[in-house]
Amino acid sequence: MDVDDLIVVGKLGRPRGVHGEIYVTPMTDYPDRFVGMSAIHVRNRKEWQSREIAESRMISGRPVIRFEGIDSPEQAAKLTNHELGIQRDQLVSLPEGQNFLFDLVGCKVVDSETEQEIGEIVEVYQYPANDVYVIKTTDGKSLSLAAVKQFVRHIDVAGKKVVVLAEGLVESN
Repeated sequence: MDVDDLIVVGKLGRPRGVHGEIYVTPMTDYPDRFVGMSAIHVRNRKEWQSREIAESRMISGRPVIRFEGIDSPEQAAKLTNHELGIQRDQLVSLPEGQNFLFDLVGCKVVDSETEQEIGEIVEVYQYPANDVYVIKTTDGKSLSLAAVKQFVRHIDVAGKKVVVLAEGLVESN
């Protein structure tokens, strides 16, 4: 297993109760993914460590876990703000036509009409109405593009290429 390929799916929050449980702040659309897991990778700064999960459940729609060997709120508090990661083969299967946001970062953006390279997606912001791709152009500018069918014509994650209608681009500050 290569820990450099782990995908961050959550962050540990504050302790809960007196038995070493800790809240999880999910960074996924599937927060119930933490229920039933037997182990997960935990990162503090740069170092990943595999940890066994003793118990996991949902409380008011939020995941709560307790790790093996963590039996008090004081021990759990030491894990606050640590990231949680999984291997790619543990990801939830997405429906056809949907992509993971982290797979879009690094994709080349190409104009659908001229087939010229515009730049590369460097970040994806999630908003209630739609996602927004932040694109660093080949000349160093920053552009934003609403990730809607009107502007995004084709996504090829395997080929690391996104074809867009250039008139949807807006210069970012």
